[in-house]
Order: sequence, then structure tokens, then C-alpha cells
Amino acid sequence: MQTVKIRVRKPTRVLTFLCKDIELNREERCIVRSDRGLEYGTCVLPPEPCTAEMEERYKMQVVRKATSQDESTFLRIQEDEQNAAAVCRRKIDERKLPMKLVDTEYTFDKNKIVFYFTAADRVDFRDLVRDLAHELKTRIELRHIQVRDEAKIVGGIGVCGRELCCSTWLREFKPISMKMAKRQNLSLNPSKISGQCGRLLCCLSYENELYQKRKQRNSREAAEAAEEAAVALGINTSNAYLAPHEVDALAAYEARKREGGMSMPLAAPADAPREEPERSGRPPIVEPEKKKAASPDSAQSTPAKDVPNKAGGEQKAQPGADEKNQSNKPPRRRRRRRRKRKSDKGGDSGSSASAE
Repeated sequence: MQTVKIRVRKPTRVLTFLCKDIELNREERCIVRSDRGLEYGTCVLPPEPCTAEMEERYKMQVVRKATSQDESTFLRIQEDEQNAAAVCRRKIDERKLPMKLVDTEYTFDKNKIVFYFTAADRVDFRDLVRDLAHELKTRIELRHIQVRDEAKIVGGIGVCGRELCCSTWLREFKPISMKMAKRQNLSLNPSKISGQCGRLLCCLSYENELYQKRKQRNSREAAEAAEEAAVALGINTSNAYLAPHEVDALAAYEARKREGGMSMPLAAPADAPREEPERSGRPPIVEPEKKKAASPDSAQSTPAKDVPNKAGGEQKAQPGADEKNQSNKPPRRRRRRRRKRKSDKGGDSGSSASAE
């Protein structure tokens, strides 16, 4: 027993069939029996020998090579498919169903016809199936497909100028995310990275693994190069901050290594002071000075100094240290002192008047 790769139509897909004593060449037409019945296909890969395990795995078989009668039958089937599609569109319009007919497929023996359609929501098409069965006199199957499958069946030209991958060789659709476009530094505009189906391009996944592995390798190589430079310069990289001279030494080491002129490693000065640089974007932290509360016993008041006045003979007392410190005290205590001074002045004036 042998296995052969056959491309069947609508939707285009390549399947593996068992082939027994039938010689097929590449691009040769044949009739196969699949899970849906007899189908018309094209040989993609010539027959190859297979093991007993593979023979048990595959159930579909090649029936025969396509004859001239099969070719004429295939042409009539294509005409019948066009007529059935027109009937189905007319019935959809009459029923006013929210669905879009994409394609129609007859099996080769014409025992069943499959209608592929797209719809935003679930559609109740039971009445439509009855109308089509009464009109076409055969088994009816309505299959709801997604927009990607629609593009695969209809085909077209992609943004690259070539035929769509899904309609030529792509077998299955892989999940595509915006992270793939970010990793490859592509435009994040959905209109530029979307395909004919309106979804993200399938080709974004072709080189995604390469970019991911390259990014991991670059980060690993950068870490190893930084560790090598630190060891060569005798810098302890376990500290959170590097001194300015250590940063300059690392930069110079890497620059000379890129130029290829590394004859001797640059050595950092042994007695250089180690300073932690200020963090960018944050003001330096300044600890407030602690004020020592002076007790009344230990505090020594500074006497006021008498300074002669140049204009006259009167002398004005220059405020001492205690009076200067009083200006820094809270306003409430200041008001209390003012009231006390006023009361003292009032008492002195009253006593002088009584003495007279």
C-alpha cells in the first residue's frame, strides 16, 4: 500500500489518501473517496510506500484516475453549482436572512450540495433548507464559516503582490496577535497590517520565532559582555550604583573592544572615591537639621550691645542672639509676648504717676 497527497477543491486543502496499484504523477487529475463522498482532486505528491501503522491511520482512498467522462462530468458540476448559488441567493433575499453566501460545492456523485456562508450572528435557516431541498432535489448542507475561511475560498491578491497564502499552500490558521507586529518593529496601524479578510496578516507569524530567539540571544550576549568588562576592570557589579569613573571605564572598555584594539584592559583607579550618583528625575534627599531645645538653665542669653548713634548722642541697643531667635518662634507666642510687654508698660506708667 502507498500514500499520496491529493489537493481537493472548495475549500482548497491537501489531504493524504491511500493508493493501491494506481500510478499517479504530479498535477494529474483523479477521483478520490473522502468523508464527504466522491470528490475530484489533483495529485500533489506522487505515491510513496507506507508502513502498516500509516495504513491503519488513513481511511480515505484513491478510486481511479480521472477519465474524459469524469472531465465532462466535472464541467457540468461547475455549471450546476452556479445555478444552485443563484437559487440560494434568491431564497435568502426572499426570507430576508442576515447571511452572505460565499460559495457552493457539489460532490462528484451529486448526492449532496454544500453552501458556505458567513453571518455576524447565529441564523435560523431551517425554512431555507426546506426551500432548497424542494428546489434542487438533493441533500442540502449549510456550513457557517469565518472571514478567514471566506478569503481562503474566494482567493485574491495580498498586499505583497502575490496570491493569498491561505488560498494556495497554507493549511491551517494560527492565532495572530499585535505583539508579533511590535516585536518586528512594524507599523501598528491595523489598516496596514491587516489582510483581505480584515484580520491581522498571517505572515506576521512566519518570522516571529526568529525575532523572539534573536532578542533573547542579544539580551544574553549583552549581559555576558557587561560581566566580562566588569571582571576585566575589577568592578564589583553587585552594588546598586556605579561610581562615575567606573561608568566611564566600562564605556571606554566596550568602545575599544568594538574597535578591535584591546591590548590592555583599562584599570580603574584603586583609591578613587566611590560616589553614588543622584537618581535622575528625583531631587536629592536632604535630611533636616535637628534643632536642639535649649533648657532655661543651660541657655545663656546674649546681652544686647550698645552701638553709638552717629546722628545724636542717644544709643540704640542692638538685638542680641535671644531676640533674633525669638523671631523664628511661632506667631502665637509672639503675640503673647507683645501683650505682656504692653501690660508691663502700662504698669510702669501707673506706678510713676502715683509716685509723683
